[in-house]
Amino acid sequence: RFGDKYKQWNAAFDAGYAAALGKSLIILHQDEHQHALKEVDAAALAVVKEPAQVVQILRYVLTGTLPK
Repeated sequence: RFGDKYKQWNAAFDAGYAAALGKSLIILHQDEHQHALKEVDAAALAVVKEPAQVVQILRYVLTGTLPK
């Protein structure tokens, strides 16, 4: 998760490390961080703006249930 209250450099490092290990990423951030995180976003399987969207993605991956 990227945002004003989070340590951007730590989150970006963790995302880069996970991508290098071939791990799937769901990136959560607002539009104001879009340009700065373009490389991180490119490595992600999904980029979302709301925590609820992460829940929907994980629910689909785990159960095959689409949001209503």
